[in-house]
Amino acid sequence: MAATTLQGKRIAFLAADGVEEVEYVQPREAVERAGATVELVSLKPGSIQSFNHLDQSKTYDVDVAAADADAGGYDGLVLPGGVANPDFLRTDPDAVRFVQAFFEAGKPVAVICHGPWTLIEADVVRGRRITSWPSLRTDLTNAGATWVDEPVVTDGNLTSSRKPGDLPAFCTALLTQFA
Repeated sequence: MAATTLQGKRIAFLAADGVEEVEYVQPREAVERAGATVELVSLKPGSIQSFNHLDQSKTYDVDVAAADADAGGYDGLVLPGGVANPDFLRTDPDAVRFVQAFFEAGKPVAVICHGPWTLIEADVVRGRRITSWPSLRTDLTNAGATWVDEPVVTDGNLTSSRKPGDLPAFCTALLTQFA
């Protein structure tokens, strides 16, 4: 069943240098196994450098730059974590605009670990129930969200998780959300 639930859907992964590799790779593999087409959106053409915690890992080719990406062409958005990745994304107006467009359209968004920093910048967490890496608790609370310490939380079109250890639950929840 899960192998075909996203057939015909197009999912964007928004990430930059410093993305936590496992938080990019595992959800991407889950979405692709479910039949969706995936595109990596980033700050510029070329490739991004992933990390395994603080150690450099693999690079991944960017499909489209955020400045050229149209949220209208996608059925869902995934924001993987890593500390540097969302910090780069939240300072880029095109990346923030791209995220905002998904929320304005009511499309499903999935975010993990430090990824909510980009959501805070996009001003889309106010009134939401969300989880994240624990160090973002104050940032999310100050941005008007209700932060909870749970493996996965779905609030409307937003699914969130805390850390790599939550990836099995996160992947299951985002597939359900995107279907």
